[in-house]
Amino acid sequence: MTTATHALTRTIDGNKVVPTEGTWQIDPAHSSVEFLARHLMVTKVRGSFADVTGTIDVAKNPLDSSLSVTIATGSVSTGAADRDDHLVSPDFFDVAAYPEMTFVSTGIAEKGDAWILNGDLTIKGITKPVALDFQFMGLVDDPWGNPKAAFSGSTEILREEWGLTWNVSLESGGVLVSKKVTIEIEVQATPAS
Repeated sequence: MTTATHALTRTIDGNKVVPTEGTWQIDPAHSSVEFLARHLMVTKVRGSFADVTGTIDVAKNPLDSSLSVTIATGSVSTGAADRDDHLVSPDFFDVAAYPEMTFVSTGIAEKGDAWILNGDLTIKGITKPVALDFQFMGLVDDPWGNPKAAFSGSTEILREEWGLTWNVSLESGGVLVSKKVTIEIEVQATPAS
């Protein structure tokens, strides 16, 4: 964790550093939502979404805080144009019909030095609960004096629960694309003006 002495942080429970209460805007230029799936059951393939926006409302009691994130599904990138074209098609995200996916928090719980962020993830019009392990990484000023709060989180989902069911069976057993997907989130946020 970075500095704990910034004016926009506070200490709770004697040792946990959290942001001061207020509204924070996610900085899309310095935030990422990435995913990892297995291809042919063995190789890890990573992708990311470039267009991520949202708001973090930090409450006096951190457990009452909330988060709302919107991700443009058409901003997906895996480094391979053919694969990206397939991901935006009706086989996967169906961007024409579902241009956005969202995450809206429903509650926060403590987990040692970290937190569990519970919320509703909506993909292709299907909403399911998920739980993210996340940490507040600290708050520092950028070179221009702008405060930046950093958060890091991750979870695993079964993509078929959100209608992402396309696959191909392999002669050797298994499937072309893993059903389990890891989601990793890195967020920088700035105080709302």
